[in-house]
Formats: sequence, structure tokens, C-alpha cells
Amino acid sequence: MRQSSVIARRVAAASVSLVVAAGAAACGPKDNDAKSSGGDSQPHKGGTLTVLNANAQQDFDPARLYTSGGGNVPSLVFRTLTTRNRENGAAGAQVVPDLATDTGRPSKNATVWTYTLKKGLKFEDGTPITSADIKYGIERSFAAELSGGAPYLRDWLIGGADYQGPYKDKKGLDSIETPDALTIVFHLNKPEGEFPYLATQTQFTPVPKAKDTGTKYEEHPVSSGPYKVVANENDGERLTLERNTYWSASTDAERKAYPDRIDVRSGLDSSVINQRLSSSQGSDAAAVTTDTNLGPAELAKVTGDKALASRVGTGHFGYTNYLAFNPKVKPFDNPKVRQAISYAIDRSSVINAAGGSSLAEPATTYLPNQKSFGYTPYDLFPAGASGNAAKAKELLAQAGYKNGLSITLTHSNSKDFETSPEIATAVQDALKKAGITVKLQGLEENDYSDKIHGAKTEPGLFLAHWGADWPSGGPFLAPIFDGRQIVKDGANFNSGFLDDKSVNDEIDAINKLTDLGEAAERWGALDKKIGAQALTVPLFHPVYKRLYGKDVKNIVISDWTGVLDISQVAVK
Repeated sequence: MRQSSVIARRVAAASVSLVVAAGAAACGPKDNDAKSSGGDSQPHKGGTLTVLNANAQQDFDPARLYTSGGGNVPSLVFRTLTTRNRENGAAGAQVVPDLATDTGRPSKNATVWTYTLKKGLKFEDGTPITSADIKYGIERSFAAELSGGAPYLRDWLIGGADYQGPYKDKKGLDSIETPDALTIVFHLNKPEGEFPYLATQTQFTPVPKAKDTGTKYEEHPVSSGPYKVVANENDGERLTLERNTYWSASTDAERKAYPDRIDVRSGLDSSVINQRLSSSQGSDAAAVTTDTNLGPAELAKVTGDKALASRVGTGHFGYTNYLAFNPKVKPFDNPKVRQAISYAIDRSSVINAAGGSSLAEPATTYLPNQKSFGYTPYDLFPAGASGNAAKAKELLAQAGYKNGLSITLTHSNSKDFETSPEIATAVQDALKKAGITVKLQGLEENDYSDKIHGAKTEPGLFLAHWGADWPSGGPFLAPIFDGRQIVKDGANFNSGFLDDKSVNDEIDAINKLTDLGEAAERWGALDKKIGAQALTVPLFHPVYKRLYGKDVKNIVISDWTGVLDISQVAVK
């Protein structure tokens, strides 16, 4: 999951980023148990589910979506080779079959992956879904006019780096073979044990070539899921979904598809969304949101109302907010200075600035504290709850700054409780106790994103965040710490410019593993090894709190997305 605007989009979609958007292993509270939430009656089919969102569901084309595990609303229309397990908590971080009969069969040291499609799969017009449709769906995601999706296929598939998509190259990608209508084989240029996770991305959605209308496809994408698009107004601001009568639950163990109709309304102010969900009047009684959290003030009001509190879904998504150092900028080239700042951080004040302990959990590891990521507890520079100013001063003296120093912290002016002025001020106050004077440099979101992601413009110290493309340590650690992913001209995410051969080699070794449990343990150990270099200061993991209408049932919140799974809900 990429940072800034891309991650925000994913978190909103899931998320999930996404997210969500924008992670401790925990499911929803007891009153949100999937079997008991929303009343004591069992969920049933029928009715209309309303979705109230702030952000429009733009680019409703499977090639252009960058969503964790197929997103939320999109996953009602787009099925993929694999998908996320639709269960509460940690169980929901598992990858499971979707269109395929299994999560994939690796060979040749995980450089070849083979999938077999289930029998009886159909598009919304009743035509069979074939392996050729999946191959074509992937190939069109390489077209420049349909850009925006995850970059992994371009990086992993043999020939992917130079392929321009089927509109320019009708021959297609030789690295995707379809020996028969039910079989598809992928040939990779390096071992990738986590390919089953990648196969959850919407680029693996089948697209019938005869129905492809290029950039207009998003207006009426051909459904392979339980719902089809019957209206798409103002570029995803208003979406109307109705049942795809050719979808069969016998081929889909994950999506429940209880409502007859889904009405997605976007472009709403977040306070309006929460007020409407709180009041639950009329159609809002059967409404949810897939992108709007409760803020600190709203949460305080909800907590004092028992009835409202019972309608709050709580979730965690793999996401970390942190301070990032650029070791090329003085004084951050000195490890002792970076360590001193790590010791000086007051995580209690940072969490208060993020909305309080109900909305943020302290982080001392870069990886989110969930098992699927390989979470290995460590606190290499223990600051306690309120910072260790004495230890910080000691290290500064050793670094040659016995009288303290002055530095600049770059942050965004967006009111996002992540990289915003509130968090920056909390950091500033904490470091002052250690003799570090912090000047705050606030930038508008676009300028901030451009500055921190430019190898030539990256500041010495800035607020950052990262979320996972799937629940594993790989897409969390590799983009940030793999030296081969340093981008000199373009968007660079390896902010510490780490190019450590032992780290790079370990990333390659873990990528060869198809045992995801074993891989998780190795990612956790690598996280601790990298953490010793103090290239980042983990601050907190967000907690998502979202209201839902009083007539909404069957709340499922997995650790994959951290938010209510729209494919599971029923309405009264």
C-alpha cells in the first residue's frame, strides 16, 4: 500500500485500505460478533443497503483500482482468482480461493503458479468465465490509459516491464498461458511465494474482450460477482448495484450477498455521514459507510450513549504511522542523533493528538502488531509512555550536541490525525524536553507528498505512514527498506536510502517461501534487524471506529481490511 494519495485511496476503498485505507490483532468488540450483531434474528436476503461515503468510487474499472484484497464495494462486482477470508479478526487475514479451486500451485521454486477455475462460473450475461478472460483482464491493466493499479504484475511477470497492453500489443503476454478454458499459468522472473496474495488484486478480475470499452468500461463493467452495476453517475459519486442473477453461491463461499440492492451515495461530509448513521432515520437505518471513521469528538458522544455504542464497528488494519529520517541530511547522518530522537518521543502525547487511545495504539515496531505480518515485539529504544529525555540527552552529548540542537520536522497541513499539525506539535513538545528545538514545516498535501517522495527533495525528518497491500511483512518492508527499490527520479519510498546487501538478500530468501507462516516469522526477525538502524521511529497504529445503521446485521471486520465487510451484511 503506497503512502499519501494512493494509500488514502486504498484505505478508503478498503481499505484498505483503504483502511480502512489507513492495524494489533483484534476483531470487533463482542457486541459486533458476526452471529449476534444487529439483533437476535438471523440475517436474511432482501432489502436495500445504503452506503454513505465521503469519497466517490472513482475509476470503477478492475484494471485501475489499487485496493487491498479487492476493496469493499468493488468486491461485490469483481471476483478474482483468490480473495480475503471473510471472517472476523485474525482469521480474516488469510487468503482463500475465489474463482480458482485453490490458492495456487507453485512450481520451479515459486516462479511458476498454476490455477484451475471452478466449473459453472458465469458473467452477468450468462456467458461462461474462462481463463482467457482472466488473462485479458490482466493484460488490459498494462495499458497506459488504464493505469492506477498495483505495480506488482509489471515487476513480477516475465516481459511485464515492457508490455504496453492489448490495445497496442494484441499478441499479449507470453508469461500468462491458458492451455484450456479452466487453466491459467503465470511465469515469473523471480520466486514469489506470496503470489496467492497478489491474486486478490482486482487486476485478476475476468474481463470479456468483446465487452471491453476501454476507458468507458468503468461505466458498466461486466460483473463476475453477486451484484452488477445498473447505474454509475458522476464518476462513481452515485452507484446502484442490483443482483447478478447468474452469480451462484455454490461457486462463492465468501460473499453472502444478502441485500437485493446496494445504493452507494458519495461526496458527503464526514460529519453528515456520522450524523445520519447516528440518527438512523428512514433508509439510513439500513446504511453503512466504507470510508468514514468516527472522530474524537464524535466518539466521545457515541461512547456516552449505550444504544449508539452498540452500533460501532471496531477494526485494525496493517498500518503504521512513523517518523522518517533521511540519513543524507545532517544531523540525521549520525545514528546517535536518530537514537536520541527515538528515546525522546512521548507516545502518550502523540496518541492523544491522534484522537486518543480508542483511535490509536502505541507502536515500537515498524511492522503492525498482527500475526500475519510476522509481528515480533521489540522496543530497541525504550522511551516509556512519555519519553526518556535523560537518555536522549546522553546520546546527543555523545554525538557532539551536549547543548542540544535545532532541527526541522516536515508535516502535512491535512487534518488527518496522522501526518498533520497536531501530531507534529506533539513530537515538537516531546523533543523540547530533550534539548531539541524543532521547527515545524507544514505543507499542503500535494506539495508534502512531492517533497517527501523525491530523492533529491526529501527532508531530513518528516511524518510518514505506510499500509499493507496484503497482510504480510513483504509489501510492508520491501518498498521501504529494499535498496534495489530506491528511485532516484520518481516516487521514492525508501526514505532511509537503505541499501544493505544482507537485508536485500533476506528479502529475496523470504520471497521464495510458499509457507506463509514461516515467511511471517522471517519478516518479523528482519523488522527487528532493520529497526536497530533507527531509520524510522514507529509512533502508532490507527484503530478504526465506524457507525452503522440500526437495521444492519451480520457485522464482520477482518484484520485484512480493518473495516466492516460489505459483502457480509444483511438489512432488516
